[in-house]
Amino acid sequence: MKTEFPFAIINVFSKAKINALGNPSAVILLDRDLSDEKLQSIATELHQPATTFLWETAEENEFRIRWFAPDAEIGLCGHGAMAASVFLSDHYPEKLKKDFRLIKGDTVIEAGKDSENTHFVILENIKRSENQTSPEGLEKALGQKIVEYYPTENKDIVVLESEEILANMKPDFEALRKIDVFGYSVTAASSQEDDFVCRTLVPHVQQLEDHATGSTQAVLVDYWASKLGRSNLESRQLSPRGGYFNVIHTTENFRLIAQSYYTIKGTFYLN
Repeated sequence: MKTEFPFAIINVFSKAKINALGNPSAVILLDRDLSDEKLQSIATELHQPATTFLWETAEENEFRIRWFAPDAEIGLCGHGAMAASVFLSDHYPEKLKKDFRLIKGDTVIEAGKDSENTHFVILENIKRSENQTSPEGLEKALGQKIVEYYPTENKDIVVLESEEILANMKPDFEALRKIDVFGYSVTAASSQEDDFVCRTLVPHVQQLEDHATGSTQAVLVDYWASKLGRSNLESRQLSPRGGYFNVIHTTENFRLIAQSYYTIKGTFYLN
C-alpha cells in the first residue's frame, strides 16, 4: 500500500505589495480516502489552519476534497480550495486546458490557473437573511456599534461604520462564546482603492480569528456587489497576516482570484 504522497504548504490570498501574507494550507495528494480519524490526526499534527486532502476520481480532472482544521473537519474551506487549485495546477501542468473539479459531498468547485501569477476557484454565494437586530451581547463583545446584521448559513454578516473601527476592534472571545452563533464576517467599506474590508471571527473553534477566508468572501461578495452596484470587486482581510481578494460576482456564484506562494514542497510519509 502506497505510503508516500506529494505534499505542500501553500499560502493563498496573499499580496506582497501590501504585505498581505495570506492564509496557509497544507495540501496532500492521496491515492484514496482515509478514515476520519486518520485525516484528523494528520491535520492535528501538521497544525495548519487547514489541511487539504485530495484524491482522484475516475473522471478526468476531477478530485475528491476534504478539509480539516487541527481540531475538526471543515465543511467549506475557501482558502483550502484555493490551495488545491494552486497545487493541482502545478502538479498537473498537462491538464490545464480544462478546469479542475473539486468534489465535496454535493458541492462542486471549479478551479484552475487564472493567469501567470494567479489561480481561481468558483464558489456559490452564501445567501443572507434580511437585516435584523443583532444577538444580545454582540455589540458589547465586539466593543463597537453594529450598523447592520444579517444571519447566514455560514458566518453572520456584521457591518461596522468604518475601516478604522473594524481595524481597531478588540473582540472579547469569551463573551462571544456565550452567543449561539458559529462565526461572524465583520465588514466595512474600504478607505483605500479597493472596495471593502473584513475580519473573520470564529469564537467556538481553536483559531478564534481567521487569517484570510474564502468562505467570508462567499458571505460578503453578494452584499457588497448589491450595495456598490458592480460585479468586479477587490477586498482586504485585516488580520495580523492580512489577505487580499479579487472577485467577479454573478447572481448565483463568484469567481475568486488570488495570488499565492509556497512555504514547503515535498513528500508526506504516511505511517
